[in-house]
Amino acid sequence: MVVRKVSYQKSSSLNPKQTTITSMSTYAIGDIQGCYTDLQRLLDHIQFNPREDILWCTGDLVNRGPQSLEVLRFFKQLGPRAIVVLGNHDLHLLAVAQGILQFMHPKDTIQPILQAADSLELIEWLRQRPFLHHDTDLGFTLIHAGLPPQWDLLQARQCACEVEEAIRGPKYRKYLANLSGDAPDKWSKKLTEWERLRFITNCFTRLRYCDNKGKLALKKKGSPDKEKNNGNGHQPWFLVPDRASKNTRIIFGHWSTLGYYAGNNVYALDTGCLWGGALTALRLEDQQVFNVACPGECKPAP
Repeated sequence: MVVRKVSYQKSSSLNPKQTTITSMSTYAIGDIQGCYTDLQRLLDHIQFNPREDILWCTGDLVNRGPQSLEVLRFFKQLGPRAIVVLGNHDLHLLAVAQGILQFMHPKDTIQPILQAADSLELIEWLRQRPFLHHDTDLGFTLIHAGLPPQWDLLQARQCACEVEEAIRGPKYRKYLANLSGDAPDKWSKKLTEWERLRFITNCFTRLRYCDNKGKLALKKKGSPDKEKNNGNGHQPWFLVPDRASKNTRIIFGHWSTLGYYAGNNVYALDTGCLWGGALTALRLEDQQVFNVACPGECKPAP
């Protein structure tokens, strides 16, 4: 258990004259995807103190970048000072490690993890990560991708518990084997077994767009500017009118073409470090934003 304490000393690099929170700060960081060098530059930039501060991550610690093994080891050794939710690339690693997927994508960079001496420990640590984290004191909820408009925070937490029980339990391999696919594409309390778990997992790890009735459009990955005039009724999940989670402050990643976004009670933190963009951190105590440019060493070969 981490005991929170707050003091005001550490200066902000964005505004050195502004008094900001330090002695214990909580930083949320967007998708890292194996970009360990960029992660360390960002942590230096925010003066992250692993003995005092807490580090949240929106998931996708691994894959496509060159140092996924180092990223996993770093977060694992932080112990309770790290809060990480599972992303789609993290699930991909777990499936490959269990032999559920018999091949890897040509751009995958997870082989060093599978060959490492501590591979089993790292995989087991990753398997125990949540799909959703809620901090009542700070008033923030952390997920990787999105929530369907029918879910309020209570429903989202209940659904997260269901998939966490599945991935941590004795039917772990069967759960991973039944994740593939986009159906069902709409929430119903009548969904059962693998269809229910697949829908929940797809929301937490893949969702970007849906329509006003909550029908998912999982194949859409582009920026909202490109989608808004196509006439198909799809919009970012957080812009659906009267979504049940509208009063919950949500931090998410997964959407590099969206970039940093703060509005509608959500904070999007995937700013495309892997693709030569930036790696972004949000300090939760005062919503101060920090980022470092990523020069593209992580960018996968075409």
